Amino acid sequence: VQIFGMLLVTTFFALLGFLSPSNRGGLMTAMVLMFVAMGIVAGYSAARLYKTFRGDQWKKMTMRTALLFPGIVFGVFFVLDLIIWGQKSSGAVPFGTLVALCFLWFGVSVPLVFVGSYYGFKQAAPEDPVRTNKIPRQVPEQPWYMHPAFSCLVGGVLPFGAVFIELFFILTSVWLHQFYYLFGFLALVFVILCLTCAEITIVLCYFQLCSEDYNWWWRAYFTSGSSALYLLAYSAFYFFTKLDISKSIPTLLYFTYMGTISIGFFCLTGTMGFYACYWFTRKIYGAIKID
Repeated sequence: VQIFGMLLVTTFFALLGFLSPSNRGGLMTAMVLMFVAMGIVAGYSAARLYKTFRGDQWKKMTMRTALLFPGIVFGVFFVLDLIIWGQKSSGAVPFGTLVALCFLWFGVSVPLVFVGSYYGFKQAAPEDPVRTNKIPRQVPEQPWYMHPAFSCLVGGVLPFGAVFIELFFILTSVWLHQFYYLFGFLALVFVILCLTCAEITIVLCYFQLCSEDYNWWWRAYFTSGSSALYLLAYSAFYFFTKLDISKSIPTLLYFTYMGTISIGFFCLTGTMGFYACYWFTRKIYGAIKID
């Protein structure tokens, strides 16, 4: 949710012309600030969902929301920056910038997540559309094409295909130092990505429910989130076909950064697929008439 809000607001301001593509530092600064500000939305949505699933340890959940993904990104960034410092490169991020990032994380983002989580957990959990049994039903044997691994890999193809062409231009802009000006087309691709993640996950979730397998929540997340595997594979293809990098340190930087981006893409697409299935299951079960 936090990544989704960051991309949505940043793309909107880029469409209005407030963020110039020629000023790379300004665009990156805006993305970081938007990510920090969206902490309150992330905390609120996480708390609401956690309470819906009858969770009661909201403080632990909030800490994971505030620290898990940002901690992974900052840890990777810090280690890579130490490697660049060891090479005495001018591209190393100054120590003062790292301190400022830590302040934004612990001084602004984490408190905002706790504020959003507090108000989200105070709200009443949405009622289930139907009554559920206390004893779970036995799931019948599933056909081979409904195996979780197969359905998840198939479900990730369409979301990746929606961003395949635009991904080439984005990677060219990042790694070949070219400017990217097509923010209008990027916004359209982002909308198509959201719709594709929702549609493919809902379709596969419907097939799963028709097979009497009610364990849809994690599979819905991994179905659309598996598109990150194709993103990582395409980044490797782009590296060997478009980039002329032979030294070990730049290669390590490239694949580590692309791996981190793939993790963020997994969280983004997985969240969109899960919330689409969550809305879908509530709608179909809410339409059931029990006499």
